[in-house]
Amino acid sequence: PTPSLILLDLNMPRKDGREALAAIKENPLLRRIPVVVLTTSGAEEDVVRTYELGVSSFITKPVSYDSLVELARTLARYWFETVRLP
Repeated sequence: PTPSLILLDLNMPRKDGREALAAIKENPLLRRIPVVVLTTSGAEEDVVRTYELGVSSFITKPVSYDSLVELARTLARYWFETVRLP
């Protein structure tokens, strides 16, 4: 089964997140899946580049655990309760 949403980190150990995003958006079976970049990077060049590649949202990871949990809840509500996905 294909996922309804992809959370993508730019700093993955084996494959750069930008490369992964490009591959996802080039694949006809995956390109319609929303991709949310969730990363420690706040660099403007990363924001611009990922939007150019087709990311749906760019979020800088919060520092605290509690903030990360709240972000996960907010993302789940937005993407699975508010937005209509194909």
